[in-house]
Amino acid sequence: MANEECRPTKEAAPKSMGRTDAEFIGSRSVSWWSVHEYVAPRLAEVDSWPMVGTPTWCALHDDDPIKLAAIFDAAQHWTLRIETAQEAMAEASHEISGVADWSAIAQSKFRHDSAIAYGTYYIPRVAS
Repeated sequence: MANEECRPTKEAAPKSMGRTDAEFIGSRSVSWWSVHEYVAPRLAEVDSWPMVGTPTWCALHDDDPIKLAAIFDAAQHWTLRIETAQEAMAEASHEISGVADWSAIAQSKFRHDSAIAYGTYYIPRVAS
């Protein structure tokens, strides 16, 4: 039977294979290639598919392989988006860490905050 609407149900999803939430918590790093390897053979079984969530997709029966293929394709695109965003964040982190001596900055900030907390004046030292 086809879905009347493209909205998830409010029912809680069952635990997968008896696993606990703690078993699903771990690295948040994703691998597009791993997803692609899993998805590619399943997509090869279907010639084409509509975009997930479109009226055409919604009109398909829940057991239609074309509907599932569209979900698999969307999953691999989403994984690629997440992986590239993670790579960009890692590159930015490395660039930021190399810009300054962050340890010295933290120590200076700590000394400044301590001087204010104890009511003393903070006078930065300058080399002469």
